Amino acid sequence: MPSRSMDCDPSTLIACMVDVEVFTDLEVKEMFEALFLVYDEHATFQLFKSFRRVRINFSSPKAAASARIELHETPFRGKKLKLYFAQVQNPASDGDNLHLAPPQPSKQFLISPPGSPPIGWQQIDEATPVINYDLLYAVAKLGPGEKFELHAGTESTPSVVVHVCDSDTEEEEEPKSCPKPKIIQTRRPDLPVSH
Repeated sequence: MPSRSMDCDPSTLIACMVDVEVFTDLEVKEMFEALFLVYDEHATFQLFKSFRRVRINFSSPKAAASARIELHETPFRGKKLKLYFAQVQNPASDGDNLHLAPPQPSKQFLISPPGSPPIGWQQIDEATPVINYDLLYAVAKLGPGEKFELHAGTESTPSVVVHVCDSDTEEEEEPKSCPKPKIIQTRRPDLPVSH
């Protein structure tokens, strides 16, 4: 990670661990701002509620220093004010080294496949599918409704049996002996009585 130098901004103070009511109650906020407007009537305030911090921007470093000297650790609504000069991060080197470098290409290939294969990569030929001709012969010999045991069962394993079903064409030709069940329509519930 590139090194950074921390410089103080002499015209900006940060108030830390500020009372929560400064962010929620307008009257308390105005009391808080009045403490600093004594030193610089053009001071601006930036509230950071989730951090419980307030950034106070003064028009001159002298006003900021006076406020820091006189108001640091003074009580405000039962708590001591903690005031610090804002620190600004300045990169110590040029702007090119501010970001992380991308990983080496060998690492990128492991994360996700690249747009083109790496140098020296060759496609692997797929193996030919295994066809069990004995199984095909045994199934072809069977007629509709017969069964063929592929694997005999033992005490610890089940047997594997193939049952040959009747063909669809025969079923379509023969009329079905069982009657088609009648679908009974569900009755709609009564409407609520309105007055």
